[in-house]
Amino acid sequence: MASVSQMLLLLLCSYHVVIASAVDEQSYKILATSSQKPQAVCSEPTVSPPLSSGATVALNHRQGPCSPAVSSEKKPTLEELLRRDQLRAGYVSRKFSNNHRANSGLRSSEVMVPTTLGSSLDTLEYVITVELGSPAVKQTMIIDTGSDVSWVHASSGSPFDPSKSSTYVPLSCGAPACAQLGGEGNGCSKNGQCQYMVMYGDGSNTTGGYGSDKLALTASETVESFQFGCSQVEEGIKDKTDGLMGLGGDTQSLVSQTAATYGKAFSYCLPPTTSSSGFLTLGAPSGGTSGFATTGMLRSQQTRTFYGALLQGISVGGKLVSVAPSVFSAGSVMDSGTIITRLPPTAYKAFSSAFKEGMKQYPPAPARSILDTCFDFDGQDNVTIPSVALVFDGGAVVELDANGIIYGSCLAFTATDDDGTIGIIGNVQQRTLEVLYDVGKSVLGFRANAC
Repeated sequence: MASVSQMLLLLLCSYHVVIASAVDEQSYKILATSSQKPQAVCSEPTVSPPLSSGATVALNHRQGPCSPAVSSEKKPTLEELLRRDQLRAGYVSRKFSNNHRANSGLRSSEVMVPTTLGSSLDTLEYVITVELGSPAVKQTMIIDTGSDVSWVHASSGSPFDPSKSSTYVPLSCGAPACAQLGGEGNGCSKNGQCQYMVMYGDGSNTTGGYGSDKLALTASETVESFQFGCSQVEEGIKDKTDGLMGLGGDTQSLVSQTAATYGKAFSYCLPPTTSSSGFLTLGAPSGGTSGFATTGMLRSQQTRTFYGALLQGISVGGKLVSVAPSVFSAGSVMDSGTIITRLPPTAYKAFSSAFKEGMKQYPPAPARSILDTCFDFDGQDNVTIPSVALVFDGGAVVELDANGIIYGSCLAFTATDDDGTIGIIGNVQQRTLEVLYDVGKSVLGFRANAC
C-alpha cells in the first residue's frame, strides 16, 4: 500500500513539474488602452484564416463597425453589458443546479446542463453573414454555441420571406427533424407544418414554422436542405440582427446538420476588439490539431447542446497560482455567448490577489458591476499587465491575449457562487484564439494569434 501511495505522490508531483515548466517564465503583456474603447472604423484583419477543407465566413462583433447589423441605437454601457452577462451566467448556474443537485460537477457521461443558455438575445455578441433561399437573401445572424435550433425573422417586412423562395420546403409534423426538436417543438399548424418555439431565460420567445431551404455559407459552400425556424411571432425580442445560428452539439444545430460534409467539427476566432474581424470555420483544419493546445471535451448525455472542459490551474506572469486542481472539478462550459469567465471562488481569490501583485504600478479603481479587480489607467496610452494562462486537463496551456485579460480597465474574471458551481469560459478570454470544437473526436483545441 505504501509503494502505491508513493507512486501516486510521485505522479502528482511530476504533473505539477510538467505544468510549471510550461508556464514558469515571468512574463508581461502590453495593452493599448485605445483597444478598450469603441472605434468608428473597421480595421483590416492582420492574420489570414487557416486552411480548411470546409467553409470559412467572416465573424464580427455585433456592436462594432465591421458588423452589417449595426443600428443607430445607442450602444449599451459596460455596466449594462455586465448586468446582462450576469443574468446569462446566473441562468446557467440555476438551471444546472436545479437539474443536478446531487452531483454538480461537469462530467463526460453524467452531467445535466440547461436546455437554453442566456437571459435574452442581448447577451450574444458575434455575428456572421450568410445567404438563405432562392433567390438568395443576405442574413446577418448571431452565433451561439449554447443553442441548437437556428431561426430567422420571417414576419411581415423581414428580409426573408419563405413564400418567395423557390427552394423552401415546410417540414411536416411527421418529419424526423420535427421530432428532433424535442422540447423546442411546438405542435402542428392547421396545414400540418411542424412548429417550433425557442424560449429564453427572461421569458422572451420566438415561434413559427419549421422548414428547410438552401443555405449559402460562401459562394462555393452551400447546405442544400438546411433546417431552421421562420419566426412569425416574437415576445420580448428587440434584436436588430436577422436571426440566430445554433452551433450547439444536438441534432438540429448547424454543426450536426452538416456533420456528413464537415465532420462535426468547427472552429472560430473572436477578434481582439469590436473594430476588427475574426472567422467561423466549419470543418477541421487541414493540418489537424498541429499548432493547437488540446484538451478533452466534456459532454452531457442528457443534453447534447453544450461543450465543456476541465481547468486544472491558472498562471499569472508565468507563475502558477497556488490552487489545487480539485478546486476546478465542477468543470466549465466553453461559451461563445457569456462575456466574462467565471472561476470557483477559491481559485478566483488567489488569482485576483496574484494579478494585483503584478499591477502595483497602477492605482486601484472602484469595482465595476461584477468586476472587482479594477485599475486607474487615466493618462496611459499603453499599460503593462502580467500574462495570464489557463491550464486545462492534460497539460494544455492557453496563454490569453492582452485584450482577453482586461475588460473596461478591470480584470475580466469573476467568481461563481461556490466551488461546486459549474464555471464558464467567456468570450473575452477566447479573443484571438482559434477555438476548435472537434465534436467527433471529443477534443477542444486552442491556437494562439489566429485573428
